[in-house]
Amino acid sequence: MSYLLDTNILIDVLKRNQRINKKLEEVRFKGEKVFISCITYYESKRGLLYANATRQLFKLNEVCR
Repeated sequence: MSYLLDTNILIDVLKRNQRINKKLEEVRFKGEKVFISCITYYESKRGLLYANATRQLFKLNEVCR
């Protein structure tokens, strides 16, 4: 099984939401794949650029790798 994250979940990941991050760790431990769409990436990056949130932009790049 694989997962496609929406913008809200991706933002929670960037904000280090404990519940979401714990679930993602479980998913990765099971060897399942996690994806984001190009639309989710664009929405998140555009919002972070607008807010000049450089730390979260760095985190977004890490998550996308």
